[in-house]
Order: sequence, then structure tokens, then C-alpha cells
Amino acid sequence: MQSPNLVPVLVATVAIFIAGWLWYSPLLFYKPWMRLRGLDPAAAMPGKMPVGKMVAELVRCFAISYLVAHLIVNMDIHHLTTALHAGLFYWVTFPVMFLGAPVIWEGLNWRIAAIHAGDWLVKLLLIPAIIVLMP
Repeated sequence: MQSPNLVPVLVATVAIFIAGWLWYSPLLFYKPWMRLRGLDPAAAMPGKMPVGKMVAELVRCFAISYLVAHLIVNMDIHHLTTALHAGLFYWVTFPVMFLGAPVIWEGLNWRIAAIHAGDWLVKLLLIPAIIVLMP
């Protein structure tokens, strides 16, 4: 089994960290996400993200980037189209399935799940693209 090159993994880590920050920012889905959760977006807007949460999110981003890179490398994927297909497959088989259960069984608002699923779609397309495009 091959290990992925750490440089593209680190680039993917930073890329999906930024993508997630942007996804849940006021520029994109912050307001609808907060309203759907029953929170006032203006009142809930934090002035500064706690360092501990940022570090935890970076660790999460690294873990998923490394896992996807490991899958891409060991599936011997070298073309962008194939990498994007793999990312789409990973998205359907993991986040979509994981988010479906709370929608079906726990009454989670499907719009909240859709916002989270969209975030994961972007991430699971970015990671394999970066892995195959970086030498």
C-alpha cells in the first residue's frame, strides 16, 4: 500500500479548511444555516473563532484529506475526471448517507442536511482534484 505525498495532502487540508470557512460564512450559507437552526444570525455572529475549534477543524480537514488522498493513490487514479468521479462517489457513499439517517430518523431539517452535504461535496471534489493535479 502506498502512502500519499504529504505536500498535496497539506494543500488539500488548507483548501478545504478555507472552503468550509467560506461555505458557512455570511457570503454563502451562514444566514440560512443559522435561521434553520432557530438562531438569529446577527446575534450569533461571533467576533472571533476560538483557537481550539480552529485547531480541531484543521485536524479534521487533515484527516479527511489524508484518507481521500490515500484512496486516490491506492486506486492508482491519475486523471482529473476519474478523481472527480471518485470524489462524487465518496460524497454519495459517506456524507450523504450519514446525513440521511438523522433526516429520516431524528427529524433533522433536510435543508440543514443539504447545506452540510453541499459543503462536503465541495470538499470531496477539491481533495482528489488537488491530489491528482499536484506532482
